[in-house]
Amino acid sequence: MKPSLSRLKVNMSGMLAFLLLMSALLSGCSRETATEASAAPASGKEVTLVIGAYSIVKDAMADILPKFQKEWKSKTGQTVKFQESYEASGTQARAIIGGFEADVTLLAMEGDVDKLVKEGLVSKQWRDAPDGGMITRSIVALGTREGNPLGIRDFADLTKPGVKVLYPNPQTSGGAQWDINAIYGAGLKLSEEQGQKDPAYAKAFLEKVHRNIESLDKSGRASMAAFEYGVGDVVVTYENELLARIRQGQKYDVIIPKYTIKIENPAAVVDKYADLHGTRKVAEAFVEYLRSKEAQTVFAEYGFRPVDEEVLKANESRYPMPSGLFDISYLGGWDEVRETLYSKKGIWYQVLAGI
Repeated sequence: MKPSLSRLKVNMSGMLAFLLLMSALLSGCSRETATEASAAPASGKEVTLVIGAYSIVKDAMADILPKFQKEWKSKTGQTVKFQESYEASGTQARAIIGGFEADVTLLAMEGDVDKLVKEGLVSKQWRDAPDGGMITRSIVALGTREGNPLGIRDFADLTKPGVKVLYPNPQTSGGAQWDINAIYGAGLKLSEEQGQKDPAYAKAFLEKVHRNIESLDKSGRASMAAFEYGVGDVVVTYENELLARIRQGQKYDVIIPKYTIKIENPAAVVDKYADLHGTRKVAEAFVEYLRSKEAQTVFAEYGFRPVDEEVLKANESRYPMPSGLFDISYLGGWDEVRETLYSKKGIWYQVLAGI
């Protein structure tokens, strides 16, 4: 006897429900297996290391990563593959906080790593590494058109009428904060020449420079791209960025101001994600490798001032030391700088608002 249409509908509905249930169970098993796999140690023949870095280090990393792959392969027999992301330092830090699972991060300044510490992503002991956790140094410098047609010699020249200046936005770029720290600190140094260290004088000096800003870009690399496209007369940026672009055939004059700031750039294992992915061993080895003579030599070739003293000495003719060089401690350290310059009522935002 043929089944009735109503019975067929019941049987079809039951089968569909069964299939949906099995699909859900299988899907759940798949998600569980993926989670377990991501937490398992990366001990096979191949491991993937996720790098979240600030934009300016990208070119040097293109040479450093293959060298580390070769070294790690010879030591362990394991092949390292890299997934890489390069953004403005502040943007990169926010991406990692927002869920970008980087195993290792290279950022423009320690304050951006501190944001990761605050979120429980990086160990509070990251500064216990050699050189306080730093892997490169630089200084803030000025890049002009070839031949320096406006005769730029110092930050004071950026206050002159008609000089079009570029630097990035400190809300997205760690490099921009170094740039602004350098200009503000130069103002403090100039005030000392006149008798005393005067924050009001330094603020007015920063205001005069900012009046000549042509554009605020997302990152130091974006400012360089705009300058090379023809925007502006002078770009305030890392010395290493200028030297790297010259190495690639761009035409710049590099101006080292008398008063400028020493830049220090950190690297750290992102502990939460390295442990989740089972990549801690290779992540720690990679950060250690960044301080090796081989990696430091590459950084030097790309215009960074090495933290390794031997490599720095071998390259000292390339890196003139400005007579008035200061570091972040001259401004009171990063905690004070964040409060006095970059808080909601800080000097930088007063300059932006014209207060």
